[in-house]
Amino acid sequence: MTAYEKLTKCYECVKSKIDFEPKVALVLGSGLGDYANSIDVKYTLSYKDIEGFPTSTVEGHKGQFVFGYVGEVPVVIMQGRVHYYEGYAMEDVVLPARLMRMLGAKVLFLTNASGGVNAGFKAGDFMLISSFVPNPLIGKNIDELGTRFPDMSEIYNKKLRDIISGAAEDLDITLRHGVYLQLTGPSFESPAEIRMARTIGADAVGMSTACEAIAANHAGMKVCGISCVANLAAGMTDNPLTHAEVQECADKAAPLFKKLITESIIRIGKQL
Repeated sequence: MTAYEKLTKCYECVKSKIDFEPKVALVLGSGLGDYANSIDVKYTLSYKDIEGFPTSTVEGHKGQFVFGYVGEVPVVIMQGRVHYYEGYAMEDVVLPARLMRMLGAKVLFLTNASGGVNAGFKAGDFMLISSFVPNPLIGKNIDELGTRFPDMSEIYNKKLRDIISGAAEDLDITLRHGVYLQLTGPSFESPAEIRMARTIGADAVGMSTACEAIAANHAGMKVCGISCVANLAAGMTDNPLTHAEVQECADKAAPLFKKLITESIIRIGKQL
């Protein structure tokens, strides 16, 4: 089965169960899993109930789509994403983003927790993302989604970034701007790798997001993203890194993060 055939099969399965057309697709990162509980929910659909859909194995990821409204904006929310380090092929990692595009979403709003590489950042900071990553479009092109050689001059849409920046300012939330580097994981980066990341211009590192952004851009979506800097990366402090530390910081930052996401989506919805 080709990647497009698998994608189409997932789409048909979802459409047979859910009668809803989203405008914005939101991917929830660490600490934001319960955000969907605060919206006007119309449908939920477990990933396990979608034939051929990859399912997350990460603790704390519920593994379901939530369809509903943020304000008056119809959204589809991913509670739990699939990571490359879980052993899935890259085409499966980006399948959810492509699927949400096929369901009608025009905007992909990505969130995550990351490790800070920029010495001026501190745990709990929010960073508006630009990024780079090993390319998920390697292999046979899916012509039904986009061109073989897509332009990536503006992976993260400038108008959307301006909207989010305005929302953060009005909410009196400090918002950093920086470059996010996706590495494979699942191990945390070594101090040497962090020095390399800093040298090539990264401000934060993580194990998701950038591949989804490229795939969504290829498929014609407008993309934006916010990263919560959950800890300073290896070698920047004397403390060893743990997933528990990342989760704890993300949980503490979640209330402000949720406010920023809600206000941003409402403002984005007015532009669609």
